[in-house]
Amino acid sequence: MSRHIITGGPGVGKTSLLKALGRLNYACSGEASRQLIMEESAKGSGCLPWIDLLCFAEKALDRMIASYVAAGEDAPTFFDRGIPDIIAYLTVAGLPVTESFEAALKKYPYAGTVFLLTPWKEIYVQDEARWQTFEEAERIGHHIKNVYRSSGYEIIELPKCPVEQRVDLILKRI
Repeated sequence: MSRHIITGGPGVGKTSLLKALGRLNYACSGEASRQLIMEESAKGSGCLPWIDLLCFAEKALDRMIASYVAAGEDAPTFFDRGIPDIIAYLTVAGLPVTESFEAALKKYPYAGTVFLLTPWKEIYVQDEARWQTFEEAERIGHHIKNVYRSSGYEIIELPKCPVEQRVDLILKRI
């Protein structure tokens, strides 16, 4: 399977890691949620995770499925988050995980090994799309890890180290 997930709570360095992989000419799919937040905010929409998480999660799911389908099987593609991340966010919020999310989880499997970045206070920055406190980001990261594990994925926790070293660790595993 050539669809690889790089995940973790907010602000752990996923985007920087994907940019580094992209510079090495690997196909990368950016975080659907961040782009969706920017678009929905610009429209003045109420479909934002801090207003209507279920609405937002459904739109994010559609984007993630489209990215999954667009990725070919021939060469590795790295994804900034995957469908299990949406389930983790719903779980943290105490919202129901509807059949559409469960069905997508089964229909669109990723590579069996998931690369997890753990909370790193020294690099954590809040912005307009990352509204969580560091403590909330830690809690979300914990739930993300649990959802991937319970969904049958092997989790490789990447150490807190320079991006280039993280890239090397990932490339050695795939």
